[in-house]
Amino acid sequence: MRGLLVAAPASGQGKTTLALVLALALKKRGLRVQAFKVGPDYLDPGHLAAATGRPVYNLDGYFLDEAALGWLFESRARTADLALVEGVMGLYDGKDPLGQRGSAAQVARVLGLPVVLVVDAGAMAGSIAALARGFRDHAEGFSLAGVVANRVAGPGHAAILQRALRAVGIPFLGYLPKDPELEIPERHLGLVLAGEVALPEAALLRAARTLDLGALLRVAEGARGPLRAAPPYDPERRYEGARIAYAKDRAFSFYYPEVLEVLAELGAELLPFSPLADAEPPEAGLLWLGGGYPELYAKELGENRGMIEAIRRFSGPLYAECGGYIYLVQGVYFEGLCHPLAGLVPGVAEVKDRPVLGYREVTPLGGAELFPEGAWIRGHEFHYAELEERGPHLWKERSGRRLGYREGRVHASFVHLYLLSHAPALYRFLEASGGRLDRRRS
Repeated sequence: MRGLLVAAPASGQGKTTLALVLALALKKRGLRVQAFKVGPDYLDPGHLAAATGRPVYNLDGYFLDEAALGWLFESRARTADLALVEGVMGLYDGKDPLGQRGSAAQVARVLGLPVVLVVDAGAMAGSIAALARGFRDHAEGFSLAGVVANRVAGPGHAAILQRALRAVGIPFLGYLPKDPELEIPERHLGLVLAGEVALPEAALLRAARTLDLGALLRVAEGARGPLRAAPPYDPERRYEGARIAYAKDRAFSFYYPEVLEVLAELGAELLPFSPLADAEPPEAGLLWLGGGYPELYAKELGENRGMIEAIRRFSGPLYAECGGYIYLVQGVYFEGLCHPLAGLVPGVAEVKDRPVLGYREVTPLGGAELFPEGAWIRGHEFHYAELEERGPHLWKERSGRRLGYREGRVHASFVHLYLLSHAPALYRFLEASGGRLDRRRS
C-alpha cells in the first residue's frame, strides 16, 4: 500500500493545507485516500475527514506503543489506495526534546513512511537547502523524500528553490502559491471546525496544479509499512448490554474515532445526542460529555434547562472531559459575560488568553467507579478555561498534582483520556455502561 507523511520544520508552515490539497486532488483522480493525524488533535482531522469522506485517526507514539501504532495504521488503511499522514508541530517535536516519542519522526520510523517536508518559503530563497539538509541529516530511521515549498510567489521563485535543493540532493516536489483562499481561520483553540468553514475546493485544486503529483505518488510507493502490528486490547472480548450516550453537536465534537470504533467493536451501543437541541439524552448506562467549544454556545446550552435537568436526574455514571467539564460547572465567563450552566461541579470557569496544554498520565483517586484502581491512563489537556479545582478530585498525576472533580456519579476533568492506552480502563468503561462480559466469546 502507498503512504507518505507530511511534516514541517515547525507549526504554521502549511502541513494541513498541503494534506488537504493532496487529499482532494488524489480523490479527484479516483484514489481512496485514508488520512491520519499525528498527535492528540481533534481539529485538523475534521478538515481532512471532510476532504477524504472517511474518518481520520490519530497516531500518537506517547499514547500507544509501536505494535499498537502499527495495528491502528494497518487496520484503518487496508481499504484505501493511499495512506496520507499529517504530522504534528515540527518533524522532531514530541514528548521529549529529541522527538523520540510522540513526534512525526517517530511515526514515520515506526510505520516505514517516506516524509515530505513542507516549508514556508515565503521569505526564503537558497536557505531552503540548508534547512532541508539539516532535517534530512538530523536523524536516521526514515527517508526525507523531498520538499514542497509553501507561499511561493510564482514560477521564478519556485525555480530558485528547486535549484537550491537540487544542489544538496533533495527532490523538489512542487509548491503551493501565496493565496489568501488557502488560509484556514483560527480561534483560541486552534483551527475552526470543518463544519464551520471549508477551504474552497476550487482553490485547493488550483494549488494542486503546482505540485508534482506524479512524483508524490512515486514517493508514496516507497512506504515500507510497520514491522510490528498488534491491537492494544483483546479483540475477542465482548460485552452485552453496554449503552453509552455521548454528546455530539456543534458544542461537543472532540472524540477519537478509533476509540469509539473499538467500543462499538467490543459490544457498546453508541447513542449520540445534542445538549444544544435535544430535550434529554437517550436511555443509557453511561453518559459521556466530550470536549468541544461549549463556551461559544454557553447561552444556548444554559437555556436548554430540560436537558440540564435530565442530566442532573441521570442515575448512571457521568463522565465529562474538557468541554464537557465546563458544561457541568455553575457557569462560564466568556467575552465579558457569565453564563449559568449545569451546576453539577462547583465553581465558575473563565476563558483566558493563555492555553493549558500537554500530555497527562493520571490514576484515579479512591472511589472512582469508572476506572480501575491503580490504573495509569494517558491523555492530554488543551484548554483556555481556568477553574479552581477544590475537590474532591478525580485524578492524581505522576507529579502528585490532583485534578478534576469526583462526587457520586460525576467524574469530570480537563483531561481528554485516550482509553486505548490502557485496556483495563477500556473494559471498565464498558462495564460501567451496563456491559456484561460474554464469557462464551472471551
